[in-house]
Amino acid sequence: MDFKKLINDYKNCSCGVNHECDIKDIVIESGAVNKVGSILTKNNFPKNILLLADKNTIKASNGIKQSLKGFSITEYIYDDIRVAKMEDVLRVEKFLDSGIEGVLAVGTGSVHDPARLACANKNKPLCLFATAPSMDGFASYSAPIVNGNFKITYPAKCPEIIIADTKILAQSPTELKSAGFGDMVSKYIALIDWKVSALLTNESYCEKVANLTRYAVDYVMSIADKITSSDEESAKAVFEGLLLTGIAMSFTKTSRPGSGCEHIMAHYIECKELLENKIPDYHGEDVGVTTLLILKFYKSLLKLDKISVHKEVNDWDKIKKVYGGLSEDMIKLNTPDTITDGIDIKKVEQNFDKIKEIIASVPSYEEVYEKMKIAGCKLTYQDINKEREFIKEAFIYHPYMRRRLSLRRIMNMAIDIDADKIV
Repeated sequence: MDFKKLINDYKNCSCGVNHECDIKDIVIESGAVNKVGSILTKNNFPKNILLLADKNTIKASNGIKQSLKGFSITEYIYDDIRVAKMEDVLRVEKFLDSGIEGVLAVGTGSVHDPARLACANKNKPLCLFATAPSMDGFASYSAPIVNGNFKITYPAKCPEIIIADTKILAQSPTELKSAGFGDMVSKYIALIDWKVSALLTNESYCEKVANLTRYAVDYVMSIADKITSSDEESAKAVFEGLLLTGIAMSFTKTSRPGSGCEHIMAHYIECKELLENKIPDYHGEDVGVTTLLILKFYKSLLKLDKISVHKEVNDWDKIKKVYGGLSEDMIKLNTPDTITDGIDIKKVEQNFDKIKEIIASVPSYEEVYEKMKIAGCKLTYQDINKEREFIKEAFIYHPYMRRRLSLRRIMNMAIDIDADKIV
């Protein structure tokens, strides 16, 4: 795939936004791990670098350090990092303040995200080396970071260079590949939420960018039976699909094209677990399960002929009690006004048929479920070892966790939502 041509094709878009992406080079090939140094040199990457990884990702990337001849390398290797926290960002910033000129982050989201935000804050170049096709954020301008116990998506840095060795991708753990598939199918919810929000508000929306995401997720859906294989070509195809959605997010400088309320629900689950000192699941596993739940709910709306919309009514005392240690951050996102306050309720009613058309434009719950099953994904709350009452709570209360309009949040203004019928 010619990514440079694709990126150029989105400049001077008819939507009026000049979609830009700062990626200078993308290399996806067998044996790329042995060429990292030469790829960095070709792209004028600085020689004094921080090599950031964990013990698993650096082991998987055997040969990468040998490829960096001529570079001055400072290493920071985690034992294991499942959740990216603000202290990780500050640690990377401290290295950058000491004279290190760039970062080579080896791994996936949890390793990459602190580097993405730290390099943005310190205006330093970044190269991401991917070790598994497990998430779609390689090319995005945002980084989900846990600050305190609250997961916040920060504007961050799109890497200048992305490298992936198809042999390493193909040999990555099966559960990581399946998690990547779960992250991909979530784009159907993201596209619904984005288009509905644009329909009802003045939020910026680009059909061309949305179509790029749709193409990527449809393609990955079509190769569900190859997701867990150890075939290099299949691994490359999946990684390219993930990369396309990240590029779509880079074009809008937001996570809108790739993240909807299913991600917010997953963040709620993960943050509540952190409050209890539990290690969350792989993000793509939680996202896959929440995608199915939200898709089931959205598809249930197709049975309604019309809706009667009212201003959102919230019992903030109850909501704060449910959020517990997260309530202070949650309230900041919902005061002095909420994301629904400016919505014209008549416009929601008048456009309900269009909203249903948007919902119907993506594959059904049953179709997505079957593809996820083929791809070896976790499918139910039992599969991710969660209690039903906790998942019901997350389904009801997650919309307050981010100041972003979703169809799920809008439905608070229209119907009595019964979690028992969804979970």
